[in-house]
Amino acid sequence: MKEGIRVAIQGTKASFHEEAAFKFFGKDIQTIECDSFKQTCESMQKNEADFVVMAIENSIAGSLLPNYTLLREYNFTITGEVYLPIELHLMALPGVKFEDIKYVTSHPIALRQCIDFIDQFPQLQVVESSDTAACAKKIREEQLTDTVAIANTLAAELYGLNIIERRIESNRKNYTRFLILKNHPDEEIPSSNKASICFQVGNAVGSLAKVLNIFAEQSINLSKIQSMPVLGKRNEYNFYIDIEWTDLKNYDNAIRKVLKYTVNFNIMGEYVKNDEV
Repeated sequence: MKEGIRVAIQGTKASFHEEAAFKFFGKDIQTIECDSFKQTCESMQKNEADFVVMAIENSIAGSLLPNYTLLREYNFTITGEVYLPIELHLMALPGVKFEDIKYVTSHPIALRQCIDFIDQFPQLQVVESSDTAACAKKIREEQLTDTVAIANTLAAELYGLNIIERRIESNRKNYTRFLILKNHPDEEIPSSNKASICFQVGNAVGSLAKVLNIFAEQSINLSKIQSMPVLGKRNEYNFYIDIEWTDLKNYDNAIRKVLKYTVNFNIMGEYVKNDEV
């Protein structure tokens, strides 16, 4: 991987998106901070970034449905994936004691994932924010001695905060899957064994079942299926499917057969499966 590549992330430095970017590319990258997922896509479309790291699903919160719409709108190529364990810590300025705390702040999803811990302290006022790491940054910049943030280790290190309680998430088996997007398709990756595809089927009985049976007949594993309504069209859906294979010939055969039963078929990316958490 060439040095100094530009990677657009939603959120600020030390966010989970930057952590995922580091896990995939290594730390020798230039992070482009964006306020929204749409802005990350705009950044790459304007050639201000070489890649986008985009969360697509969480093991507790489920799929990030608006991001499926962005994938279709921008038609970027999925070139990889990262699974990141979500470990959430309570952090404050050095010297702050728990009894001094009045406010706890973080992203709404992070707050929900720590609700069992938060509920033990009804005196704390919960403040929602757009980004976990931004909360840590604000505590440092504004020297907030009455506020704690819920964020990751990276944020505590970058913004010089003390972790006063570790691993406060309710479910320790919490992870997020991130997609690595680029603007132009890669040359074919010989070792690819996973693909993300999107298509529509007719409204006749068994239309979707025919497609799924083809994959089964060719020993293609479906690791995810997600449906999204087609905008403005009643009873019509886009199906987003992740498939995995061990024999490339089976994959090629399956795709060729599936094309007969689908419309608006699109291979969004072929890449190497990475389920290491």
